Amino acid sequence: MSDSNSFSLAVRDDHVAILTMDIVGESMNVLKASFATEIEQLLQKIANDSKIKGVVFISGKADSFIAGADISMLDSCKSADEAEKIAQMGQQMFDRLSQLRVPVVAAIHGPCLGGGLELAMACHARIATDSPKTVLGLPEVQLGLLPGSGGTQRLPKLVGVQKALDMILTGKQLRAAQAKKAGLVDDVVPQSILLEAAVKKVLAGKPPVVVKKQSLLNKLLEQTSPGRKLVFSQALKQTLAKTQGNYPAALKIIRVIQTGVEQGYNQGLAAEAKAFGQLCMTAESAALRSTFFATTQMKKETGAGAVIPQKIHKAAVLGGGLMGGGIANVTATKAGLPVRIKDISEKGISAALKYTYDQLNKKVKKRFMRKTDMQKQLLRITGTTDFSGFHDVDIVVEAVFEDLALKQQMVADIEQHCPEHTIFASNTSSLPIHQIAEKAARPEQVIGLHYFSPVDKMPLVEVIAHEKTSAQTIATTVAFARKQGKTPIVVKDAAGFYVNRILALYMNEAANILLAGESIEKIDKALVKFGFPVGPITLLDEVGIDVGAKISPILSAELGERFTAPAAFEKLLADGRKGKKTEKGFYQYGKSVKKGKKLVDESVYNVLGVTVAPALNADEIASRCTAQMLNEAVRCLDEGIIASARDGDIGAIFGIGFPPFLGGPFRYIDSLGVNNLIATLRQLENRFGSRFTPCPRLLKMAEQGERFYPN
Repeated sequence: MSDSNSFSLAVRDDHVAILTMDIVGESMNVLKASFATEIEQLLQKIANDSKIKGVVFISGKADSFIAGADISMLDSCKSADEAEKIAQMGQQMFDRLSQLRVPVVAAIHGPCLGGGLELAMACHARIATDSPKTVLGLPEVQLGLLPGSGGTQRLPKLVGVQKALDMILTGKQLRAAQAKKAGLVDDVVPQSILLEAAVKKVLAGKPPVVVKKQSLLNKLLEQTSPGRKLVFSQALKQTLAKTQGNYPAALKIIRVIQTGVEQGYNQGLAAEAKAFGQLCMTAESAALRSTFFATTQMKKETGAGAVIPQKIHKAAVLGGGLMGGGIANVTATKAGLPVRIKDISEKGISAALKYTYDQLNKKVKKRFMRKTDMQKQLLRITGTTDFSGFHDVDIVVEAVFEDLALKQQMVADIEQHCPEHTIFASNTSSLPIHQIAEKAARPEQVIGLHYFSPVDKMPLVEVIAHEKTSAQTIATTVAFARKQGKTPIVVKDAAGFYVNRILALYMNEAANILLAGESIEKIDKALVKFGFPVGPITLLDEVGIDVGAKISPILSAELGERFTAPAAFEKLLADGRKGKKTEKGFYQYGKSVKKGKKLVDESVYNVLGVTVAPALNADEIASRCTAQMLNEAVRCLDEGIIASARDGDIGAIFGIGFPPFLGGPFRYIDSLGVNNLIATLRQLENRFGSRFTPCPRLLKMAEQGERFYPN
C-alpha cells in the first residue's frame, strides 16, 4: 500500500489495483500541477508490478469524482509559454495513464468535469453511477479556456465530432444515461455496486476501442473530407452568430478539434496546448476567471460576518403567480425543502403546482431524472387558501402585487400565524423594505429577497436589509437563497436597490436613442454585439413596458431627474402595448409570426411619432447606453448600496446579463480607464445634459489615479 496526501494505491486479492484520489481537507477533488510527480510514481509502480491485472480509478469523496483542475494555478502564469507547459504536462500524464499495459477503468460518482473528465477519457473504460449527482462535461469555455489535457482530442473519438463540438463549445454537462447514449461512458450502475462493476470490467480485459455507431448522414458528415469541412464551417458560422466574436476560446476550440481530426492526434495535442497557453493570457479569460473566483469566495460568506444562519426546515410562499410559482419551484427542487403556497384562489395554487410539474416533466422526458424523483419533489409543494400549515414555517417569501398596504398586511398576517422566529422576506422590485416593515411587531425579521424572472433560470437574488434587519436574519436569508441555487448579494435598502437602478438608466437611454430616430433592430443588435444576451428593446418587451413605467416614477422621485423615463412611452400603454405578455409591444407576436428571427412591429414607430433616421454606429449606441449604467454603478458603490466592486460586478453579470467577458461594470471601468470613461461622459453631458454628469467618486479616482481592483 502506498499513501500520500491525495492518492492511495491498494492491490486487492484478485490483483486489481484500486487507485483512490482523496484530497485531504477539501470537499471536492481538483487536479493540481503539483500532483504530476506523485501520479507518475504511482503509474510507474503499477507498470513495474507484473501481478497487477488492472486498475480502477475511483474517488474517496462521498459525492464527487473530480470537479476539474485547480484554476488558481493559471493566475500565477506570467506568459503563454508557462500556461502551455501546464497543458503539456497534463497531456503527458494522461497519455502515460492510457498507455499502461493493463486495463484502467474510471469509476465515476458525482461531478466529473474538466480535467476530471479528461482523466476519465484517458482510462480504457468508464462506469458511472445513475445518481443525479453524477454529471460529465468539459466546462472550460465558461472560463475563456479550452480543455488542455487532451480533452479536445479524446472526446471526438468517443462521441463523434459534432457531439464533441456541442459539448465543448457550450460547456454542457451530461447525466450518466445521456453520457452512455453518447458513447462517453460504457455502463451505468447503482452507486452501491460501482466499485465491483468497475473491478468486473477490469477483469474482463482491455476493452476494444468501440467506434460509436453513426447514422448514414453522420458518417458522410464526419468521415468524408467535404462532410467534415461542412461541419466545421457551420460550427464556425453558428459560433460567431452566438458570441459576436467576443469569446476567443470558442473559435480556438473549433480550430483545435479540426486540427486533430485532419492532421492526427499528436498535431491536435500540440495545437491544444498552444491555444490553451494563449487563451490563459487573454483579458476575456482573466475576466471570466475573476467571476469564478468571486462566486466561489461568496459561497463561503454569510453576508453578516461570523453570524451562524438559522436552520431552515420549512418555507412558505405568498402568491401563486409566475414569481411565486418559480420561488416555490427552486425551494422544493433545488433547496429540497417542503414549501407551502398560499394564494387567494385554488386556481393560483394549481398554476404554481403546474409550473413545477411542467419543469420537472421536461427533465423526465429528457432522462435528466427518474419519474420517482419527480414525484418526490412534487410532494414537497402543498397549497392553501388560508394560513393552515404555517404554524411551523421558518421563512415566508412574499410575492404578491406591488402594493405597500397589501405587503404590510401580509407582514401582520405572518406575525399572527407563524412562530416568533419566522423571517418575512419580500420579493418586491421597487418598494423600500423599511416601509414594508414599518408596522411590523418584529421588524428585525423583515428583509427583502428580490428574485429575477424567470426564477428557475436567473442566478441572482438581491438580499435587501433595512436599518433594523438583524444580522441573524441576513445570514439565514443568504443561506436560504444559496440553498435554492442562487448567488445572493446583500444590498442596502434604497429605491431600485442595485440591479434595477443601473438597469433603468440603460433602458431609458436606449429609449431616448430610439425616439431620436435609430431603428429598434439597430439598437438591439448594437448591444448584443457589445455582449448582452438580448438588446434593451427586446428586454423591455420581455419584462413588460408597464413594469418599466411603474418603476420609473419611484426611482425619479427618490433619486432625481436622471431616472425620468421618456414621456412618449405613455403612448405605448395608451395603445395597449405592454410587451410580450399581451403579444403587443415593439416586436411582433402571435401564431402568425414564424419562429426564428424576431420581426419589429413597424406600427410602433407611428405610435411613438418616430421617423427612422439612422445617425449613430453600433459602437456609439453601445457606449451611450452603457455610460450611465457604469456611472450609476459607481454611485451605488459610493452610497454603500453594494458592499464592494466585486458584489457590483456579480450583480450586473448574473442579474442583467452584463457581458461576462468584460468582468462586470467595475472591471470594465478599470480596463477602459477612469479618465476615458469621464471623457465619454463629459462629451455626452455637453450634448444631452446633466444625466451624463460624472459622479464625484469617478472624478476623485481620476485625480488620485485609483482603480477598483489591483493591477
